[in-house]
Amino acid sequence: MLRLLLSCCLLGLGFAWLGGPAARAQAVPNPGENIAYLVTFGAQADKSWGDDDFTQTMFFLVPKARRQPLYIRVFDPDCGGKHDEAKFGWNTQTEFSLYGGAGAHSNADARAAEPRAGLRAGTLLKTVTFAQDARYDNQWYTFGPLNPLEGELVPDFDGYVFKMVVQGKKGDDGNLYRFFLSSSPTQNVPVEGGNAFTYEYAFRLTPERGAVTHLYPFINEHVISIKQSNFDADDDISMKIFSVAKNGHDAVASGDNKWASSTHTISEKEHGLSVDLRISSRSRASNDLVFYVTDQYDTALPFFAIPLGGPPKYRYDVDVKIRRR
Repeated sequence: MLRLLLSCCLLGLGFAWLGGPAARAQAVPNPGENIAYLVTFGAQADKSWGDDDFTQTMFFLVPKARRQPLYIRVFDPDCGGKHDEAKFGWNTQTEFSLYGGAGAHSNADARAAEPRAGLRAGTLLKTVTFAQDARYDNQWYTFGPLNPLEGELVPDFDGYVFKMVVQGKKGDDGNLYRFFLSSSPTQNVPVEGGNAFTYEYAFRLTPERGAVTHLYPFINEHVISIKQSNFDADDDISMKIFSVAKNGHDAVASGDNKWASSTHTISEKEHGLSVDLRISSRSRASNDLVFYVTDQYDTALPFFAIPLGGPPKYRYDVDVKIRRR
């Protein structure tokens, strides 16, 4: 059933929305999420700056039928310059490691919300470490060409999955960057039907008062409750959850260098769809923070760049009473 639900949702992404959201599904973060950048700090950084484990794992999904080469492009992978966050001089090295093959996604540790022993399961395809480097400041670096068959076949997703592990190896600066899953090594050309997802999001909010960010965890048919957890929101956001069954349920936000969480029940009508964890910024301050969502078994749920099933809209239950004469 899970495979059927996901396949139907992904089919909708690949065809029904072409030219609209599907064409943007390759950008990570996706424009619809309204996230400024992904962020990974160096291993010696203070966690209160907004990164709990100095590691971020992103998965890229390629349709099973695709045989043409693909590329994973990284915007501004170096740490030093226009977009990154300096602390005490540019001293940070960030490692980008790309994996495919058996275990890249199927190993449970790879899907955990925190780094575990099996984080790097799979076949290492390429690893590159970036420090301060003007060649890549505000520029793109490309991994590939990649044969889709080099990824791990994931039947539930009906496609091949690649894994990118980003880790701050040394230093204390914040590396801000983006990804794009592309059909071209030199331009951002979407891979038809592709998508990206993660089980823990570390990112920078758009620095605007009132800016609204959307996170879209996917709810499979086994979920009866979810627990959203967030770190270092600095008491500077408010959160509500929207779905086909929720019209703005309040969620708990964290303070400075603290974790906070809240648990929310899930109804059957939410199965096979995404919920919208909607974050509103209270100030223009730059704010780096971490999010993950787990089910009742403490299993992390995936955030897809484009929400499976589309952005959720609340369905009003209209109670119609017929008056008899």
